[in-house]
Amino acid sequence: MQAPRIVESLPKTLVGLSMEMTFATQSSTGKLWSQFMPRRMEIANAVSQDKFSLQVFNKDFDWHTLEANMQFVKWATMEVSDKNSIPEGMQALDLVGGRYAVFVHRGLPSYFPTTLQYILNEWMPTSGYEPDNSRPQYELLGDKYINNHPDSEEEVWFPIKKLDS
Repeated sequence: MQAPRIVESLPKTLVGLSMEMTFATQSSTGKLWSQFMPRRMEIANAVSQDKFSLQVFNKDFDWHTLEANMQFVKWATMEVSDKNSIPEGMQALDLVGGRYAVFVHRGLPSYFPTTLQYILNEWMPTSGYEPDNSRPQYELLGDKYINNHPDSEEEVWFPIKKLDS
């Protein structure tokens, strides 16, 4: 896996659907996306066709102690230019800006644990950064994303902050 690019992201406004789940019930992700995808064209003020798969964790979340019953909110969203036209049943989410390490995940979703292991156990310990749990982690599903395909590519945006010295 290649080293990430470090990006200072600007704030974004996202619109979409969300669902509470745990790592054990993460299969609900498919249900969430199957509800969102047919309705994505209702988002009149989308900035692009890119989709954001976003996880909002509790502030005390620790990436190194993932537990099957740990709750989080999963979002299926698109970036919008403003909140003036939110389709019925959807919600807006303000994503604050900040520093992210952007990795490229290639392959099936089932390969994602390998990508996460690289981020947490290989890259992070020598990077001079630590996870910034005050901001969501997300995947940007752009032009190279192909749902459930071995040639798929998506960007993994991992929130980071400098290690305390």
